[in-house]
Amino acid sequence: MEFNKKYNPDRSPDWNYGGAKWRLSRSKIDLFIECPRCFYLDNKLGTKRPSMPSFNLNIAVDELFKKEFDIHRKAGTAHPIMTRYKVDAVPFKHAKMDEWRDPFVGIEHRHEPTSLVVSGGVDDLWMTKEGKLIIVDYKATSKTGRIEKLGDSPWEKQYQRQLGVYRWLLEQNGFEVEEMGYLVYANASKEENAFDDKLTFETTLVDCPTKVDWIEPTLAKIKELLDSRAIPPTGESCEYCPYREATGKKLLALHLEAKKGKIK
Repeated sequence: MEFNKKYNPDRSPDWNYGGAKWRLSRSKIDLFIECPRCFYLDNKLGTKRPSMPSFNLNIAVDELFKKEFDIHRKAGTAHPIMTRYKVDAVPFKHAKMDEWRDPFVGIEHRHEPTSLVVSGGVDDLWMTKEGKLIIVDYKATSKTGRIEKLGDSPWEKQYQRQLGVYRWLLEQNGFEVEEMGYLVYANASKEENAFDDKLTFETTLVDCPTKVDWIEPTLAKIKELLDSRAIPPTGESCEYCPYREATGKKLLALHLEAKKGKIK
């Protein structure tokens, strides 16, 4: 039987705010920053945005990176990219590492002032000789030129917030964490003469400084929004809200015409 996944506009209440299974994930915090209205519809009213296609090539790169770094984690040795970029550390070995890397579990902390349970699944953690953790995320893309530093695109600002949330979660769980995190960036070349059943990647290590001072004020705003019955504003760059508004008006106009007998 052919599998047919259908969009469900009404999530089970257990997975909504106040439900037993609800957690404030790192991605949900980003959704709040991008568009408070979409965040509210998702987490309070249980109607999320339609799903995006899975980025299976990126997922494959992530999985291979994890296997590669796990070899050095088990051996207690530095990965070559750490040596090349003079990062004096080794992949962190911990009994909960697999749990922390699971996006459906991750690292958790209950924020007492708001009672929000915040969670996030890391890609990797490295440990310095001083016992401090370094947060690492794997990225795969295909851009012209060598990727050596973060730009100022919305995506890259999101990466900094992402690593900042992970740092905050680890610190709330009692770990010392370096302010500087890293992105292990795999950049696929489009300069080859042919595909030949393979992609050629250049892997670089990109500095990703983290900040955590924005997190607790953001959690307070999220809590206030979730406890409100007022419709929140739409995000400035949100494409979903204008789509809903425009289609809603057009369908309503057709509905009113039909009621007046103008449409049969």
